[in-house]
Amino acid sequence: MSAPSTGRTGLVPRPRRGGVPGLLRPAWAAPAGREPASAWLPSAPCTPGTCVESARAVTAVPRAVLRLVSLLVVVAAGVVLIPVVARVSAARRDRLVRVWCRTIVRTAGVRVRTTGAAPPTGGLLLVANHISWLDIPLLAAVRPGRMLAKAEIRRWPVAGALTANSGALFIERDRLRALPATVARIADTLRGGAAVVVFPEGSTWCGRARGRFRRAAFQAALDADVAVQPVRLRYRRRDGGAVTTAPAFVGSDSLLTSVWRVVSARGLVAEVHVPPVLPPGGAPDRRTLALAAETATDHRATADHRATADHRATADHRAATDHWAATDHWVTVHHRPAGARRLRARDTVTSRCP
Repeated sequence: MSAPSTGRTGLVPRPRRGGVPGLLRPAWAAPAGREPASAWLPSAPCTPGTCVESARAVTAVPRAVLRLVSLLVVVAAGVVLIPVVARVSAARRDRLVRVWCRTIVRTAGVRVRTTGAAPPTGGLLLVANHISWLDIPLLAAVRPGRMLAKAEIRRWPVAGALTANSGALFIERDRLRALPATVARIADTLRGGAAVVVFPEGSTWCGRARGRFRRAAFQAALDADVAVQPVRLRYRRRDGGAVTTAPAFVGSDSLLTSVWRVVSARGLVAEVHVPPVLPPGGAPDRRTLALAAETATDHRATADHRATADHRATADHRAATDHWAATDHWVTVHHRPAGARRLRARDTVTSRCP
């Protein structure tokens, strides 16, 4: 098993022992092309050049500009009003968040089709496949909750303030030792009756290919004895009904490029399917629970994905990852950052294979 790295990385099997419950990259993940190299962070091979199709049906430029400006106004208004909305009752706050998120999606020119039953109330782990920045308001419209987000987002303009003020749970991806504390924090939030929203793939994929669900968040659901609500996301073209990758936010894509591709497209439809909830106590361990949620969100679109060299290589990487996951071994990861003359103590991490 290998991953791009700026330094030296080695994997050495270790005996099994108790402790860190799996591995997770945060939900609101940036595209794989901008991730720091690391042996334990999942990444997607999807890139704009190999996966993302150009908008065949393009709306007029003035209309696209109007959508873009309106979208920025709606998002900015939400950032400003978050402190005010936080003072109202929880039920009213959830209604306002749903309305705001639906407005974001509709302002971008995307129609939404929702199927399935409404998620239950109370503590709930909400998980979904990850394709686009649109996934976040789409899930919040289904059931508002606290997002699991990478710590770097705090430094992002607009998104940083929005995420921090919305009560997101942050995870430091480069500190694997902090993972047990993050899982415990998620479990405490779930026990308090809140919903936690996670994208367990750990990275955005194009929509025709997908990643495996990482297991750490599911350990939090088991610890808190709460249900898991899978949600399946897919984007289509209204004119032909075909699955489209135009809304995908992957690889070297910038957020502005992805947003412009969405607002300038004509006839985009976001499909949100809510399968039956996975009740607490229905799975004996986090691996079984993660697999059940992954299966529930699988729309079997992977067969349509173009067979590029990148994705063939990813199939080999996933096969190696699945082998380590099946054996459930512990590994020691030695990572020497680029420019470092020698391996330091803090560059060695021992954890269960993801």
